[in-house]
Amino acid sequence: MATVVGLGNALVDMLIDLPDESLLRRFGLPRGTMNLVERERSREVLDAAAGLPRTVSSGGSAANTIHGLARLGVPCAFVGKVSDDELGRFFRDDLTRHSVKAHLLADGPETGRAATFITPDGERTFATYLGAAVKLTADDLHAGLFAGAAVIHIEGYLVQNHALLERALELARESGARVSLDLASHNVVTENLDFLRGLAERHLIDVLFANEEEARAFTGREPLDALGVMAALAPVAVVKLGREGSVAARDGKTARIAAVPSPCRDTTGAGDLYAAGFLYGLLNDLPLDRCGEIGSLLASRVICCVGAKIDDASWNTLRRLIIG
Repeated sequence: MATVVGLGNALVDMLIDLPDESLLRRFGLPRGTMNLVERERSREVLDAAAGLPRTVSSGGSAANTIHGLARLGVPCAFVGKVSDDELGRFFRDDLTRHSVKAHLLADGPETGRAATFITPDGERTFATYLGAAVKLTADDLHAGLFAGAAVIHIEGYLVQNHALLERALELARESGARVSLDLASHNVVTENLDFLRGLAERHLIDVLFANEEEARAFTGREPLDALGVMAALAPVAVVKLGREGSVAARDGKTARIAAVPSPCRDTTGAGDLYAAGFLYGLLNDLPLDRCGEIGSLLASRVICCVGAKIDDASWNTLRRLIIG
């Protein structure tokens, strides 16, 4: 049985190095945000970036977190929707190759893709065509998908489908699993603030992750004060602060965790891998600060490379440091 089940958008990342921000300005893509685009717009943006260095990788926030947990030896599964096309097969194969049980429904004209633009400072901006991923509905979810799960990890990008998220939370409670939610993007939080706050105020979320911009959008407060607001709504709350590390709260206690110094090549997946490390710590009943330290360690490694995947050699080193 899976210990952690991820629920999210099944996307393939097209990671593209930009020499500057002119392409972002041309297409009206605010730096550091996730922007949903239609299929034709996605093609226009990718065509405009033709000739620039690019890497293709399976992606999606929850899937990235699940990959990280699986590489640490945690039994995992992922629930999402793809199309029966080349990208869909690529996504499925990447899950199974890393021992993640794939619950992938097939529907839609094309598998979703995220054009991930990386500026020279390592910041990433997304132009995301959800494709088949957006066709995942509340009716697709059933109790069997979550049977035996200790944690169900949900990416905040799904919050725009209110019925889907409500159904996932209902099934999580029925299965006895804790719910982990990563708020994912500050613009998504802003657009769905009342709904998100309602879920939290009903105490349906057990572990709540946010970066500093998301925390600010969710609470209206600066990150350190935001942590207190979040901790009143969820048993475990975490605010990721980038180079400043992170802060976390559980059971009335707080911890300040330093970032692990590392050269930044690309921040794609940093928050997702942080969540993987933190959840690993929670699953193993480690102290709060140690959960954050493992999260910071994974984040520090993923930003050294392009994309949200850490290479095999680095994983061997990480497992020795984390597991022993």
